[in-house]
Amino acid sequence: MDALESCSSEDNLSLSGSDFEFQLKNSKRKMMSSQAFHTSPKRVNQPVRSSSEPQTAGNTRGFGRRDVPTDGHATAGDLYEAVRSGRSALPTVIDDLLDEYSRDKEAGLLELINFVIQCSGCKGVVTREMFNTMQNADVIGHLTKEFNEDSVSYPLVSVGSDWRHFREGLCEFMSLLVRSCQNSLLYDDYLFSSLIALLTGLADSQVRAFRHTSTLIAMRLMSAIVVVAAEVNAQAVMTKRRFDMEKSKRAEQRAIGREEELENSLKEVSEHQEDLRSLMNGIFKGVFVHRYRDRVPDIRAICMEEMGVWFRENPACFLNDEHLKYVGWMLHDKQAPVRLKCVLTLQKLYAEKDFIGRLELFTSRFKDRIVCMILDKDSDVAVETVKLLLLIQQNTDDGLSEEECVGVYPLVFATHRGLACAAGHFLYHMLCSVLDEESGNHSNSFIVLLASFFIDSKYHEHAAYLVDSLWDVAGAELKNWEVMTSLLLQEGGVEEGMESTLIDIMVCAMRQAAEATPPLTRSQKKNLTVKEKKLQAQEMRRITNHFIPVLPQLLAKFSADVGKVSCLLRAPLYFHLDAYGSSGRLEKVCDIILKHSEECVLEASVRVLCSLCCDSYTFSGRAERAVSQLLDSTVEKFTTNLTKILQDSADEDDYYRAASSLNILAVFSGASDLTRRNLFEFCSQLMKFEVESGEMDKKLMVPALKCAVFHLFWKGTKITQQHQTDKAELKRLLNSLDSFCIVCQSCLSVGRSDIRNQAFVCLCDVLMVFGRLSEGKGSPLQCYTPDESLTAEMASFLIDYVFTDSDDDLIEEMNISGLMQKRNQLAGYCKLIIYGVLELRAATDILKYYNKYYREYGDIIKETLSKSKTISSVESARTVCLCLQQLFSGLDQDRRDEELKEIRFLAKKLAINFSINQLLIRKPLLALHQDGIRFACKGLEQGNNMNLGFLTILSEFSFKLLQPERKQLLEYLRRACADVVKSQIVRMYERSLTSGSRETPVAETSPATPKRKRRRTQSLNSSPETPAVTSQARRYDTDDEFTERSFQRKTVTHGRPQSSPFAPSIQSHLSTLSLIDEDHSEDEPVIEDYDDDEDSETGIILPSTRDSGSYLEDLFE
Repeated sequence: MDALESCSSEDNLSLSGSDFEFQLKNSKRKMMSSQAFHTSPKRVNQPVRSSSEPQTAGNTRGFGRRDVPTDGHATAGDLYEAVRSGRSALPTVIDDLLDEYSRDKEAGLLELINFVIQCSGCKGVVTREMFNTMQNADVIGHLTKEFNEDSVSYPLVSVGSDWRHFREGLCEFMSLLVRSCQNSLLYDDYLFSSLIALLTGLADSQVRAFRHTSTLIAMRLMSAIVVVAAEVNAQAVMTKRRFDMEKSKRAEQRAIGREEELENSLKEVSEHQEDLRSLMNGIFKGVFVHRYRDRVPDIRAICMEEMGVWFRENPACFLNDEHLKYVGWMLHDKQAPVRLKCVLTLQKLYAEKDFIGRLELFTSRFKDRIVCMILDKDSDVAVETVKLLLLIQQNTDDGLSEEECVGVYPLVFATHRGLACAAGHFLYHMLCSVLDEESGNHSNSFIVLLASFFIDSKYHEHAAYLVDSLWDVAGAELKNWEVMTSLLLQEGGVEEGMESTLIDIMVCAMRQAAEATPPLTRSQKKNLTVKEKKLQAQEMRRITNHFIPVLPQLLAKFSADVGKVSCLLRAPLYFHLDAYGSSGRLEKVCDIILKHSEECVLEASVRVLCSLCCDSYTFSGRAERAVSQLLDSTVEKFTTNLTKILQDSADEDDYYRAASSLNILAVFSGASDLTRRNLFEFCSQLMKFEVESGEMDKKLMVPALKCAVFHLFWKGTKITQQHQTDKAELKRLLNSLDSFCIVCQSCLSVGRSDIRNQAFVCLCDVLMVFGRLSEGKGSPLQCYTPDESLTAEMASFLIDYVFTDSDDDLIEEMNISGLMQKRNQLAGYCKLIIYGVLELRAATDILKYYNKYYREYGDIIKETLSKSKTISSVESARTVCLCLQQLFSGLDQDRRDEELKEIRFLAKKLAINFSINQLLIRKPLLALHQDGIRFACKGLEQGNNMNLGFLTILSEFSFKLLQPERKQLLEYLRRACADVVKSQIVRMYERSLTSGSRETPVAETSPATPKRKRRRTQSLNSSPETPAVTSQARRYDTDDEFTERSFQRKTVTHGRPQSSPFAPSIQSHLSTLSLIDEDHSEDEPVIEDYDDDEDSETGIILPSTRDSGSYLEDLFE
């Protein structure tokens, strides 16, 4: 006798009569104790009488009067109400149920059976007569066919306050039931074996409510039994140790009868272990191996969640490769909730260092898949996967390779804050692991390492995202202002190339501390608590006190570096500006403006000065005077040098001083109202002079255009703020606007890209504000009508400089920046169309390039087309037709066939953009086809049929026509093309109008004839489709459970032939899922098609069990 037999060994189960009936092997002790009451194992789980009436909350009449006496005892209704109401009443009703079971086993078991069925949403009742006479398989089949309720809802999926705690209560009920029976009834070979038989049968049902509920109960029952088994195993170890110690004593030292007592205890504990293994094997093989790949994601998720409990509570039995492989397979699940449960299960395993040794083979087999899941389409799965990888890195010997870590690092720049913070924790751990190997100041070394990481990354403009990702875990290091400023100020503190990176990180950390909000795209609508506001104010005071004396030193040291100065000038925005302004720092900012002419430095300086001029500060008057003096001197310099330029007597220094002064004025114009200084007149004179001379200076023209357009905007703002519009003032504004548009139009075709780009942007802006609407009435300012030459010039600009494959002026610039500039220009033009400043037909110039430049501008053009339909669906359709007509008319005869093919493909893509609701697009499509037919027939009277080929393009829109419009267009076509009606092109177009008009007959099936249920059959040699797991076969002892092998798919006979649309893609994924032996001769479950799962991030098709398809699927799925 070996009392400590391995807990993972499984006994052979006798499966007969149906898929779910089984017999538990009885020990001799139990056979003797059960002679007084013996029940045939075939009647363990008896049928339920069903009712077609739907169950409603609180309807106790549905429980019915049972043949079993229930006076003063817990009934199924009492159990159900206790579970639904919460946990408080559960111990009482469980005690009542066990008392009743002790008096009458059948009565107690019937109440438990009826409780399970009632929790599934069925109102059937099991009577004593049914319990004693009917078989399981027949009853559950009968129940499935008659389960035809009108509602597909059942307690587990019901919503509302009445059902909020139902799932939790049901799980708690099963745990308490096992805990109450762990010393007695758990081993009586009747109550729990009968319950498992019932759950196994219901878990194999075609009805989703039965499968879902029974799987949850069975898995939670299994978890509770696993906990008891772990305690019994520990008790067996202790008893075995005592027995061995007693046996090793000499005879005179042994207590009388002690050895025999311990031997009997050891036998009893061994029998308990055997019984518990039989119960666990019955649930695992009867329920889990089929339902872990059920077609319902919730059922699969339950299996994975509860398996994690088994791993943790009883690792000796379950934490092995044979069971871990199921979690590894389900990492490929198509549904995110299932993948998430798998990852959470693995997190709890890798967090325990005692489990790491048992996970080595699993880690080596599935680590690649886990690393791939950091890019999961579901953000929650990706977040938890990054946390899992951190645990693997921390607790395993091999950890992650450098290549695998590199895949995680870029996630700190992700827009999803949860994922970025998880990646930030990972990065922080990796940086700290490097620091542990080095000596020295931790904060200094961490900041230097972080700056090095940021330099090595490809996201140099996103320091704010990096800081936000690390804020929760490395906030102390990032708020150590003394360390960062000392590194910047001391000689040799950091490398020269690292200084700008460190300044960027420091300023972003200041913003994070002062504003207590993440970057814009990560912003979460969350109101700060009182405590958070207090901490924010304290941090701002700390920043102010530290940087007021230090910032001038930093500006002085890096005064020659434009990038560093512009970054440092953002720092005062996060100060308590009362302290900053009162310390006499205004003059230093003004000095910076006078020393630098770069736009980025000027914008940062002006932003600070405008903040200091706010009326809420006591020193705002002094700040305004300082700014006014700066502007007066700048305007004087500009006008002096402008006079020399206009007189053609200026030298290079005069041009430079004029450009510097004008640049400062342009930046200030965008931030404050400078109209009283009448800069528009000076800029207008300068622009006209430059245009007439033909030699435009970029340094003068670009700021002049900005100054002029801001002057127009500020003037317009003043007019709109008046109670009554000053018509004389408005007329003067329109005259200025007209002269400005003429200048901008002349700049659209110049050779300098900076000038023409700025001119185009200015035109889009002023037309958006002042342009007259084609329909409706706009604001008082919208009374300017652009002439046709201006709109044509703007369209030509798009064709020449936006819809081009390359731009010589941007050859050395980053492709991204050049593309973004072009996208902004195209978006500005499209807004003029959408808001009615330009006619809809102006969109033809951009629709032509929808297909060719779909990758660069497809979203903008598609949105423009969508918005145009809201303005006028008919005109939008005619615009599409006009676009295609213009392309057809411009066909190159040498490349006619090739270009015609491209036009047809464009037409196909444009046709897809029409609504799928054919009733809404009847008139637009009819107008489009009529315009197209008229264009195709143009010139037929003179014998010119060159346009007739347009019908081939027009046919791409025919598939969305309804039958009345098809008939109408056929008549219209035959009248218009009467002379060429027998032409091949015309006949082809006619076929496009007539094809698809007949309805496809649909095969009808009798609703009274359900599809035959799939049965498991013997394996045949056929092409493998998905890996299958033996459901009822004994365990095979293999040397390597994780070896990739091939599988034989089971073929079945169906009542109706079916085919899986996923079959072609399955072969390529077999090797990633194959984990068990290939030489199984036992029956294996048939795979279900997951035709309703659409959330997969991969093409993996998961294994599944028998098909539950029938006429009930539409009702219960």
